[in-house]
Amino acid sequence: MSENHNEWQFVKKRTAAEGAVYVSADGTRYRRTGGSGLRAEAAFQRRIAGLGYPVPHILEQGVTDDGLHYVVEESLGEQTLHDRAVAALGSRRDLPDDVTDTAAQVAARLLHAQAAHLLKPTPHALRQWLNSAGFTRNVFEENPDLDTPRTHAALDHALEQLGTVPLTAGHLDYGLPNLLPAGVIDWQHHGQVPLGYDVLPALEIIPFKGGNKGYTAGPGQRRRYLAAVDDASLSTTGQPVSQHLGAYLLVKTLFFLALMRPTDLSHRDKHLKWQYRRHLLTEGLEQYERTGTVDTALFPTLDDFAARNRAGDHP
Repeated sequence: MSENHNEWQFVKKRTAAEGAVYVSADGTRYRRTGGSGLRAEAAFQRRIAGLGYPVPHILEQGVTDDGLHYVVEESLGEQTLHDRAVAALGSRRDLPDDVTDTAAQVAARLLHAQAAHLLKPTPHALRQWLNSAGFTRNVFEENPDLDTPRTHAALDHALEQLGTVPLTAGHLDYGLPNLLPAGVIDWQHHGQVPLGYDVLPALEIIPFKGGNKGYTAGPGQRRRYLAAVDDASLSTTGQPVSQHLGAYLLVKTLFFLALMRPTDLSHRDKHLKWQYRRHLLTEGLEQYERTGTVDTALFPTLDDFAARNRAGDHP
């Protein structure tokens, strides 16, 4: 049973949550521990599994002897698409085409399931999504100089653009590290999202890591991925979702800045990453104001940003 610790091998501590992840000796199950948020996540995951979402089925849950919640779920595989991309790195940095195509297939499956269970958008629900998806309270508390009428005007415009987009149950932290060919894992930051918010930015958000993931998505791969997502959307709703990519990426500039301000500003590496993400928000905001979209391929890498700052060329 799941409380027999001898059959579980430690994998890693959970990200942005208490507890840890373990894998069974035969590799067919994963066991996660955590606080009350894990119980809520498990309830959400059970619900969307029943709606046909491509997610792991939960096999067991309970409370450990030391008071943590635990969840045992089926394994969807050993390698995420991020792991596959890193393993394939060589002289070229573009994603392997099979990773891009598999990501598109998973996105289409998820979008089909989401589109089958839509909710009518309301201004309150969209604002709640913005605050949750963008961690706006934290971002503006840590960066009060960015809490400006200009920033809010752009965000208000994005919400107006999304005013008729239906809502659906979503992941909120969707990307290659959470994708496997069989489905989507780690639904910790779940909630209601406008249709397409999860799947559309999956390749576009790679530059937010500053080049540290080692791989990039080429222009052709990005176009092919977005076309596949649009095909899935057109077949289910009659509308392409890629028209909303700019608004979604504007919200992602907030998401990737959240919780970045170091408590010790003398910590140079953390301070640099915080300043870098601040720059990406500013650049994304400027692009969105000019063009109504955000092209993350134009973002500098972290190394380029650091070099410009060392040279005194502050963006």
